[in-house]
Amino acid sequence: MTTETVAVIDFETTGLSPGMGDRATEVAVVLLEKGKIVNRYQSLMNAGVRIPPFIQELTGISDAMIRKAPPVAKVMQELADFVGHFPLVAHNASFDSKFLDAEWSKIRKQRQQEFACTMLLSRRIYKASPNHQLGTLVSYLSLPCLGRYHRAMADAEMTAHLLMTMTSDLQERYGLKSVPHEFLRSIQKAPKAKIDEYVERAKRRLGI
Repeated sequence: MTTETVAVIDFETTGLSPGMGDRATEVAVVLLEKGKIVNRYQSLMNAGVRIPPFIQELTGISDAMIRKAPPVAKVMQELADFVGHFPLVAHNASFDSKFLDAEWSKIRKQRQQEFACTMLLSRRIYKASPNHQLGTLVSYLSLPCLGRYHRAMADAEMTAHLLMTMTSDLQERYGLKSVPHEFLRSIQKAPKAKIDEYVERAKRRLGI
């Protein structure tokens, strides 16, 4: 298991790219400590933009729901206070990190901590999975399905369960005493054919 507290985060958004004007509509975070979820934060947020119809259908988040939600700046400050300096984890972290950085920049906050990505890791650890989307991995690994996909809290909690299973499997497969966040980051971009070599290198460097 991870020895430090980590924050598993998920965003729902109006599209794929903050650089194209897309904004966050919902965020959820679960804190994992010693293999258990110990705290949660979730909120819709109003960034003053319309949600495309296909995104409303995908997520179930409507313009009417967003109009009643707190302002995005308030939510992002609450998120910053909740997350603090805990290391971050997400499934497809390149997506969530872009939106986190973009929304935090609007409240003059800059992210200090790094992300570990359960999607990148799963491609190296669960090579036999049909694909590495969150829903597929939940089914492949018989993890709890905790709500509607593409809602932030359900996806964050399922990602947390994926991370817990992944760290346990890594411990068993490679004889690790613990699986720190830095170790995950060290192996998540390893060439798939050389994952064993990268794991051994990270083990020696981190003394685990």
